[in-house]
Amino acid sequence: MFSESDLPDVIPVFPLPGALLLPRARLPLHLFEPRYLQMFEDCLKTSHRFIGMVQPHDGPGGKDKLHSIGCAGRVTQFSETEDGRYMITLSGISRFRVREEVTAFSPYRKAQVSWDGFARDLGPAETDKIFNREEFMNLLAKYFHALDLNTDWENLQEAEDEMLINSLSMLCPFEPEERQALLEAPSLSTRRETLVTLIEFALRGGQSDELIQ
Repeated sequence: MFSESDLPDVIPVFPLPGALLLPRARLPLHLFEPRYLQMFEDCLKTSHRFIGMVQPHDGPGGKDKLHSIGCAGRVTQFSETEDGRYMITLSGISRFRVREEVTAFSPYRKAQVSWDGFARDLGPAETDKIFNREEFMNLLAKYFHALDLNTDWENLQEAEDEMLINSLSMLCPFEPEERQALLEAPSLSTRRETLVTLIEFALRGGQSDELIQ
């Protein structure tokens, strides 16, 4: 368990479009580009082993800019392939706010970050006291049927509130900006409300008022 005083001021950032990491969740990554292999090797030399996942977006001049909020994960598992690639797992620790990018002599990007406002991320798993699971699961079944997606319904039914909501937020095929909205949700309840809104929007085909039956 980390405390706020343990969190570093500067971390490497991985601007991977569409990849969402949330606190206390796990994200598998496949690293093969030389700059990210170097980032990973440098990460292992630190005491915290943090990598910040941040959504990129187009800025002035067409250059990749970073969204202001990302989530840091700690490398908790990794394996190397015969051709020098790495399969790693990040365990989500806390969201952060990007203060500024750091100019460094490294092939990958780094940022000075602030952890202020995200103390909840370092605590125990959240619960959603107003969560109507039956209603939510019925909506989810329509969504999975419409998109022809398969899942283990028994495990979903048994999952704790946070694991269920966060796993779906990370795994459902949402657009990057939609994933950013899920990341920035201030509580589990607001993330669930955002998730429901996105699912309903998808079921309406993004335009009509009637859910696809």
